[in-house]
Amino acid sequence: MPVPPPPPARSEPRTPPRIRPAALADGDVLSGLSLRTWSPLHAVTPRPEPPFGPFFDAVHAPEDYLVAEVDTYGGEDRIAGYIRVVRPTPLATNAHVRQIQGLAVDEWARGRGVARALLRAAVLHARNQGARRLTLRVLGYNTAARTLYEAEGFAVEGVLPEEFCVEGTYVDDVCMGLSLTE
Repeated sequence: MPVPPPPPARSEPRTPPRIRPAALADGDVLSGLSLRTWSPLHAVTPRPEPPFGPFFDAVHAPEDYLVAEVDTYGGEDRIAGYIRVVRPTPLATNAHVRQIQGLAVDEWARGRGVARALLRAAVLHARNQGARRLTLRVLGYNTAARTLYEAEGFAVEGVLPEEFCVEGTYVDDVCMGLSLTE
């Protein structure tokens, strides 16, 4: 008789992630998640240093974010990640485009489909806002993110060679997009 596998860790989700709009009350949790997940693999800004400002501000409103929650074996709903979907510019001629300007998944929730669920929710969210295109930018050396985006239908639409210098390394800025009219 085969031996059953050990039970999953307490924080492992029992069900697929549940995606919902962010609320102002999520600010502290999202701020902590953002600080924990900062990495030169995807960030073009310096490592955050105290004092830390609020997660939500005049430029980063709760309505710009979707959050992923999972039901853990501890019986609690826990925020596992977020995605920010916004208009890339305030121009009326660009109002049909939405852009992903941030995607983070907490370490304990990685490899469980949270980023994929957030991307798919972002596509629906952008469509529901009447967008025809969804775009994003990713650092050239972030192959895990690029692979995920490509698997979800995003295509490389341009590369800005050595656009950023991250911790002494010149890195390409890869522009990717997805048509929402197909």
